[in-house]
Amino acid sequence: MPHVIGQSCCNDTSCVFACPVYCIHPSPDEPDFATAEMLYIDPEACVDCGACVRACPVDAISPDSLLPENQLPFLAVNASYYPEREPGTKLPPTSKLAPIMPAPELRRGPLSVAIVGSGPAAMYAADELLTQPRVRVSMFEKLPTPYGLVRAGVAPDHQSTKRITRLFDQITRRDGFSFYLNVEVGKHIGHHELLAHHHAVIYASGAPNDRRLDIEGMGLPGTGTATELVAWINGHPDFVDLPVDLSHERAVIIGNGNVALDVARVLTRDPATLARTDISDAALAALSASNINEVVIAARRGPAQSAFTLPELIGLTGVADVVLDTADHELVRRDLAEVTDRMTRNKLEILTNLPDAADVPLTQARRPRIRFAYQRTPRRVIGDGRATAVEFEVTGTDELVTLDAGLVLTSIGYRGKPIRDLPFDEGSATVPNDHGRVVHAVTGARIPGAYVAGWIKRGPTGFIGTNKSCSMQTVQQLVEDFNAELLPDPVAKAGALERLLQIRQPDLIDEAGWQAIDAAEIARGAAAGRPRDKFTSVPEMVAVAAAAPKPTLRQRISDKIHQLV
Repeated sequence: MPHVIGQSCCNDTSCVFACPVYCIHPSPDEPDFATAEMLYIDPEACVDCGACVRACPVDAISPDSLLPENQLPFLAVNASYYPEREPGTKLPPTSKLAPIMPAPELRRGPLSVAIVGSGPAAMYAADELLTQPRVRVSMFEKLPTPYGLVRAGVAPDHQSTKRITRLFDQITRRDGFSFYLNVEVGKHIGHHELLAHHHAVIYASGAPNDRRLDIEGMGLPGTGTATELVAWINGHPDFVDLPVDLSHERAVIIGNGNVALDVARVLTRDPATLARTDISDAALAALSASNINEVVIAARRGPAQSAFTLPELIGLTGVADVVLDTADHELVRRDLAEVTDRMTRNKLEILTNLPDAADVPLTQARRPRIRFAYQRTPRRVIGDGRATAVEFEVTGTDELVTLDAGLVLTSIGYRGKPIRDLPFDEGSATVPNDHGRVVHAVTGARIPGAYVAGWIKRGPTGFIGTNKSCSMQTVQQLVEDFNAELLPDPVAKAGALERLLQIRQPDLIDEAGWQAIDAAEIARGAAAGRPRDKFTSVPEMVAVAAAAPKPTLRQRISDKIHQLV
């Protein structure tokens, strides 16, 4: 009974480390790991021990006999990663992961590190640091709640993906970890001040900005970005008041990556299904009254260049009505005849089996549908006072196509933003670095004590779990520098950081405050049969956190002593 990885795979690689026979690939030391859409279990090498099931933070692995019907395609997906072998053929060599990616070993201490950000890259960096003795991690997040895009960027109907926060919760409860939520680095405290209290600072602030489409009409009411809409759907406090008008029958999304698929799926899902998730109350109410009956996902290039991943495509077609125009079916068949890449062929085979849009007239559709449209280059958004249509050029021709739409969203990627006191590369929108060590943009000289991890380090590529190996690499560099005594000891006295922040930000939220918010959200959700009912107002969250019981003076002194010993 071999085990199978399904749609929820986050590329965390915990399963790779847990597998006693190294039958899960690609591992971080293998060349195709950086571009892999998911991990795969070799069905012939799997010994059915279940170690990977226990290690997976998002419950993406199960025995092949227990796969739900909508996940059955992953039997073939997992098997197709491995070439067919003649009976008796020797199994593939095991991964060389262990010797190539050794855990960093702290040879002196104590070590104190500030981490800016609280998303996956930040949490994995904290996890790696706290495996060492006598390490203190201070994590800073400008929002009152942690976990970045896992909380605010994962679609609410992907609850299995959000389960990775259970691992993050465990990390925050380790000795030596401190949360400083509702604190913005660069506003309440600066880089050099952080270095006065820590040996080093790891910036894991992600790529928070959207790449913008510069065409006429973008900016009209009714236009926006898919990532903003996902944040609104998830109740991000900065996007609670986002104006979202769902009164028109069609929405158009420009770009066809995974975020575009997420938005299209949520816009067309049954509100009764969404009501069992952690979607924001405002978004649920708006979607319940929506008039949308078609979402068009438009891409400039052809089907073979689709940006979405195979797991997301399988997931989408399993829960939504997805169609293609006749002309796009012809494009898929053309690409299928020419493409040899295994993963791309798998996507094209699914696309070629989609119904033709002409066979299911929009007026006869059972529910809102999703339509893929290829070779559509956007020229302008049309509208007098608000968006009413999008004009496209058929890519490579002079032919123009206009689609009526009341909601026009772009989904063309993310972009990092500059960090005060650090260099910034405008071209890649990342902080210049050497394997995580921040370096001067021109000279390449190291900037002592400054490190990066995640998208601000490598750009917006990979998946949630890809940040694990990325952060591990950064921590390795940091520990190496600390062991070599290249990181000066902090000059501030113990307790000075807390006093400084309490003056600068009286509404600071600590670990106890976050636990109070978390518990209250879960309790509110349980009353309605939901995983949680989120707070969306910062003052409301601050009030809940402030009411949390505070540790006694004796407990605080005991904790400090324990951290320093």
